[in-house]
Amino acid sequence: MSGFLAFKNYFTRPSPQLNPVIKDSGDGFVRVSTKSLIELRRQAEQVPLNAIKIMAPQSGAYLSPFKGRGMDFEESRMYQPGDDIRNMDWRVTARTGAPHTKVFRDERERSVLMWVDYRRPMFFATQGAFKSVLAARAAALLSWSAIQHGDRLGGLIFSEQQHEELRPQRGDKAVLHFIKKLAQHPAWTEQKNTPDENGTVVQSLIRLRRVAKPGSLIILFSDFHHFGAEAESHLIQLSRHNDVIMLFFHDPLESQLPPDGLYQISNGQQSMALNTADADVCTAHQQKFQQHQDNLKTLCRRYGLFFLSCSTNASLEQTLQHGLRLKRK
Repeated sequence: MSGFLAFKNYFTRPSPQLNPVIKDSGDGFVRVSTKSLIELRRQAEQVPLNAIKIMAPQSGAYLSPFKGRGMDFEESRMYQPGDDIRNMDWRVTARTGAPHTKVFRDERERSVLMWVDYRRPMFFATQGAFKSVLAARAAALLSWSAIQHGDRLGGLIFSEQQHEELRPQRGDKAVLHFIKKLAQHPAWTEQKNTPDENGTVVQSLIRLRRVAKPGSLIILFSDFHHFGAEAESHLIQLSRHNDVIMLFFHDPLESQLPPDGLYQISNGQQSMALNTADADVCTAHQQKFQQHQDNLKTLCRRYGLFFLSCSTNASLEQTLQHGLRLKRK
C-alpha cells in the first residue's frame, strides 16, 4: 500500500510516535507552499554545491573540481606535446598534413538538474513530514545553492499522472519558476490510485537523459520504489558523463514495524489489519527495506554515484550539511 498510513492499536494505547502526522496539516508537514520554499534561500548558504570532493564512506562518487570538461568547441591548433590524443582534429590534420588538436572552452558553470519524485509512495510519513515534503524542501535548498554558485538550474518533477520538465536556466528567475512547480504540482491534490510499477520512473529518466548535457550535476529525490533494472540502466548511462547524487527518503516505519500489537492500516481508501506480534512478519518487513537500501548503495558504489539516506524524522538541513559536506582539495 502506498500513501499515508494511519494506525490504531487495538490492544494498547497508541504510541505518541505513531500519531498520524496528518493532524499537523500545515505547511511543512503534508504539503509545501511557494512562500516557505522561497524562504529557504538563506539556509542554502549552509549547503554549498561548489567545486568539491564529497566526503562519505558509502560513496565512490567524486564531483569534478571544474564542473566537467568544457564541451564548447573553440578552435583547432597545431598539436603540442601533452595534448590528449582523443581531441585530435582528424579532418584538419588530413587537410593540412600537419597534426591538429581541438581546443575546448573551459565551462565554469554547469547545469544542475533536479529529478523530483511525486508518486503516491512519497506522500507518506508516520513521523516528521511526508517524504514528498522533504524532497521538495531539499530540492529548493539545493536549487538556491546552485544558483548562488552561478550554475544553471533545470529539473523534472513527475507523478503517475503528470511530468513537469524545466530546461536549465540561470538566475533567481529559474529557481522561482522551479519552486512554483514544486509547490503547485497536481500531485499535492490529485492522488489517483493508478498502478505504477516501473513505467513512470523509466519514462522520467528517458526524458532526463534528453535534457542532461555531459558535465551536469544530477540530483535524484525519491524513495526509489519500483526502481527496476530498466531504470537502473538509464541511470547508469547518465552517470557515465555526469555527477549523480541519489537522495533516498524513507520513514522509520518502512525500516521497522511498531511495537507488538494489532494495527489497522489505511491509505484512505483501503484498510487491513497488521499483527506486529508476529516475529516473522516483522523480520520480513525489515529485511525487505534493508535489501532495497543495500541494492541502492551497491548501485552507487559500482557506478560512482553518491548516496545519501534521508529519514522523515531527522533534520533535513543537518542531513544535507553532514552528508554533502564538502572539502576543498
